[in-house]
Amino acid sequence: MLSLFEIASLLLAISAAFGWINHVYLRLPHTIGLLVMAIGSSVLLLVATYFFPTLGIIEVVQRAIGQIDFYSTVMEGMLAFLLFAGALHVDYDFLKDQKWPIAIMATFGVVISTLVIGTGFWYLAQIFGVGLPYVWALVFGALISPTDPVAVLSLLKSINIPHSLEAKIAGESLFNDGVGVVIFTIVVSIAVSGGSIDFVHVGELFFVEAGGGALLGLLTGWIAYRAMAAIDEYTLEILITLGVVAATYALALRLHISGPIAVVITGLLVGNRGARVGMSETTRQHLFAFWELIDEILNSVLFLLIGLEVLIISFDPSFGWLVIWTIPLVLGSRLIAVSLPIFALSIWLKFTKGAIPVLTWGGLRGGISVALALSLPNNEFKPMILMATYGVVLFSIVVQGLSVRWVIRKTVDPTLL
Repeated sequence: MLSLFEIASLLLAISAAFGWINHVYLRLPHTIGLLVMAIGSSVLLLVATYFFPTLGIIEVVQRAIGQIDFYSTVMEGMLAFLLFAGALHVDYDFLKDQKWPIAIMATFGVVISTLVIGTGFWYLAQIFGVGLPYVWALVFGALISPTDPVAVLSLLKSINIPHSLEAKIAGESLFNDGVGVVIFTIVVSIAVSGGSIDFVHVGELFFVEAGGGALLGLLTGWIAYRAMAAIDEYTLEILITLGVVAATYALALRLHISGPIAVVITGLLVGNRGARVGMSETTRQHLFAFWELIDEILNSVLFLLIGLEVLIISFDPSFGWLVIWTIPLVLGSRLIAVSLPIFALSIWLKFTKGAIPVLTWGGLRGGISVALALSLPNNEFKPMILMATYGVVLFSIVVQGLSVRWVIRKTVDPTLL
């Protein structure tokens, strides 16, 4: 049994080694390279174990990975700091200019996507002879609908696109995961209890969790930047941000409101108003560099974990075709969820050329979807939902992540990349 320190040391050492190999030889985007190498290593271990079962290497690795609670690690640990780091670097003025597209895609877009994917997944299950209740199909729709801010913001660092389109992609990914988690929590509670869907009660829970998270983020963000404005000591100000992020997320979990939305609002306040009125230039440089480093380290470990989790997840080959058809289903639902708001808003707003294909193909899924799938209670439907989630996430990060440059070049402007 490895200790927590030994597991953390192993993950950091592997992340560093894989990162070096990728940088020197593969030259893929950093997080995608780590994921590809982790999956490749997992497959090699499985193959080696098949031919040399007495080696026992895979059992050691599986025990180490099995000790990690992926859901708690991501949703109750990494996510708070990753979201804050992402929001800290987002220009609020750009978000404000795109507030209506972002707000509608992050709310109604997620709801539309959940319903379309849930319904489509239920039909696919019937076609392939799986007796999946409709409410559990909606659970899958809820956990896979939000684009992952960690994957999306990591992608945006490596590409060059118009600011208005970048703001839509970044803003939607920062907020729709909080909305998606709220919807997922509600739908799972209905599925587990076997109760009927009370849309009025669901609406009340949604606005309480999302609205409560936003209000908490405004409060803690204001406290943070006011405290930082009263001093000029960058080490202490960095410590203040760390404390505020952890406390905000922990308090949100305790109050049963949206922690992701709370830390995003906090990050936007500190990174914009706080940076303008509450920080010296020295503090600003050190604080932003610190959080960029935190973002890179946690991103590396998270994408490595996604790849290594393959070793401890049971994949049933009988669900293979269902998973394959789920990938175009998710992409099609993303197209619908993006197109409807844009068509509706284009009556009075102007959108960048190629906005629909870029938002569709650039809407990556990642660790949040995997974490939510792993958190599901053990039942006969979980293996199928987990396998479908992994299939979509791997396709999203590897295939979409590596080809989004081509999509931008073809649909927006060939001179951008």
